[in-house]
Amino acid sequence: MSNYRSPMSETPVVYNLLIANVVAYLATMLLDTNQMYALFALFPIGSPFFEVWQPITYMFLHGDFSHIFFNMFALWMFGRGLEMEMGSKRFFIYYFTCGIGAALVQLGMAEVDIMNMESQGAIWNYMLTPTVGASGAVFGLLLAFGMMHPNATIMLLIPPIPMKAKWFVVIYGIIELLLIIFQAQDGIAHFAHLGGMFWGWLLMLFWQRRDRNRNKEYYY
Repeated sequence: MSNYRSPMSETPVVYNLLIANVVAYLATMLLDTNQMYALFALFPIGSPFFEVWQPITYMFLHGDFSHIFFNMFALWMFGRGLEMEMGSKRFFIYYFTCGIGAALVQLGMAEVDIMNMESQGAIWNYMLTPTVGASGAVFGLLLAFGMMHPNATIMLLIPPIPMKAKWFVVIYGIIELLLIIFQAQDGIAHFAHLGGMFWGWLLMLFWQRRDRNRNKEYYY
């Protein structure tokens, strides 16, 4: 009898997330993109397009090929090891906590931005601007990897240099913070990225404390 186990059986959440994201991306290309966005992208709470399910569904939509490629590459690269260490149930909870938490942060900051706008035209345009992508959840995965394996070496793509995971996470977080401070007009939801990391950090601390109280060696 063979003991072979397929990669999908070892990390089913990661592979099903990859499949779901690719299917959603293809559906967006083949069907009515505007209708897909109107239903499933994340809009500000006061927008006529806002729906309660969008803090979940926005994670499966992506703006273009490079957007989905880099998000799915990070999910595949970091998610498989994390799922095997955490277990599928805990990884599932972690991924969606980060993604939904990122959406809540983005929605909150959108309300702040709207309150600071004076032009009704600017407010209306903002209300019609969607947020899409799994980046908030992916940033949460980066944080988890950095916390669980702080001294592991990561080879960056651009530039191609090795870096310890803890510094990789810190530098990414600082870059996102600076882009927010200097109000980068790049169409990227930087608050959502930091929101995913923040909620991931909270959940990791909660699990760490609970596991320690149960005398269970889990992450550390």
